[in-house]
Amino acid sequence: MSRVNAYNQVIFFSMKKEVNDMIEKSKLVQIYKIILPRNNRASNLPVDTKGVPFEMRVKGKLLKTANIGDTVEIITASNRCETGILIAFEPYYAHNFGHYVQALEDIKNIILSETEEL
Repeated sequence: MSRVNAYNQVIFFSMKKEVNDMIEKSKLVQIYKIILPRNNRASNLPVDTKGVPFEMRVKGKLLKTANIGDTVEIITASNRCETGILIAFEPYYAHNFGHYVQALEDIKNIILSETEEL
């Protein structure tokens, strides 16, 4: 699921819930918020950085039942109250460290063989 925000950027939602499903209070969610619009960014920034808003995505527990896409309040792990657009239900990490690189394995073996006696 996705939605386009005011800056024509696509925001991806969690696939666990349909957009019309209500998310219950106290569930872990992620919100999206624009901290600084692009026209308020510092003038000394590179052009490509200056051309986009300064954004925040933060996870926390939902304070009231809501739908994805609603403006909601959450409590973060550090006990801050934040407001933003609800973009994900039970968010998860989706990063990795890339593909296997044989050269790194070879280097590791060389280092281990040279340092065996230390």
